[in-house]
Amino acid sequence: MNIHAPDFAESPTRDEAEAALRTLRNWLGSASDVEVADLDPVVARLAPESVSNTYPALSRSYPEDFEVDTAYRASMPDLQNGPESLIKGARQQIAHVGISNFRLPIRFHRRDGDDLTLETSVTGTVSLEADKKGINMSRIMRSFYGSAERTFSFEVMEDALGAYKRDLESCDARIAMRFSFPMKVGSLRSGLEGYQYYDITLEMIDRDGERLKVMHLDYVYSSTCPCSLELSEHARRERGQMATPHSQRSVARISLVVEPDTDVLWFEDLVELCRRAIPTETQVMVKREDEQAFAELNAANPIFVEDAVRLFAEALRADTRIGDFRVIASHQESLHSHDAISVLVEGPTFDTASFDPRTFSGLIHVG
Repeated sequence: MNIHAPDFAESPTRDEAEAALRTLRNWLGSASDVEVADLDPVVARLAPESVSNTYPALSRSYPEDFEVDTAYRASMPDLQNGPESLIKGARQQIAHVGISNFRLPIRFHRRDGDDLTLETSVTGTVSLEADKKGINMSRIMRSFYGSAERTFSFEVMEDALGAYKRDLESCDARIAMRFSFPMKVGSLRSGLEGYQYYDITLEMIDRDGERLKVMHLDYVYSSTCPCSLELSEHARRERGQMATPHSQRSVARISLVVEPDTDVLWFEDLVELCRRAIPTETQVMVKREDEQAFAELNAANPIFVEDAVRLFAEALRADTRIGDFRVIASHQESLHSHDAISVLVEGPTFDTASFDPRTFSGLIHVG
């Protein structure tokens, strides 16, 4: 027995398509939600506005046993990595795109040989070419987690940087790791000890295949105004009038390039360099003899904000491990209702014609 299948046109005509649409809509008028979903949930979109309850029946229970296979993953939409046609705005290269304040515990080397685990805020970015829609942000995190179990150094940062630069097929990339580094500090005379915490950021920059290692440190110190000190002494000497010079908590943000192929510049080394430049660092543990000593130390080292940046610069220049640098100092005046500020730059790395408007307000030390 021969069975002959009906003949179907390879491309239905407009009239045939309209007839099929009428048939579907007539059926949708009497079909249940389950029947519609069983046929194809997409068909519900063809229902006329007068037909209600055509939304497909969706499960409201979380599918605990559902597993994603390769085929399903391939079917999922990925708009962020879509074609150039999806780009909004100017077709222009983006200098930095990525993630900020991604936090995780990181283990760091200390100068004395042991390691220290600190909560670290990570910023990771790459450049994005003008013809690319976006990047897969999670790849930056995955690349970083691949190195997170290692004790971190600039070499480990380079490995992480190279990994996500390759994953995201970018020309330039950057990692910044910000943390608070504790060091035990002795008091001036009483013999007490306490922990001082230093805000430090390590930065690795890869631009056009060249890599730059940068370190930032906030150093907090007391600054006694030389003018106020002399005026106070004048009142004592000339009129027998007790007077006190004004001094204030001050912050210097040191940013520097770590020179390649030199000895390790330890965090402790940089802190001690700052102490030698300006020894009036704020104190942790203080008894009366320490407070008196601190007053004497400030009187022996009065400085204007201009003096501060030059003293730091002198110490930084003398260290062969340090290349270009920038010093930003803020003396948060107790005499005035405003701050005194100064910026000194050595070399082209940090030279800029414009500052972020919040640069100096960000130098407030909150403990």
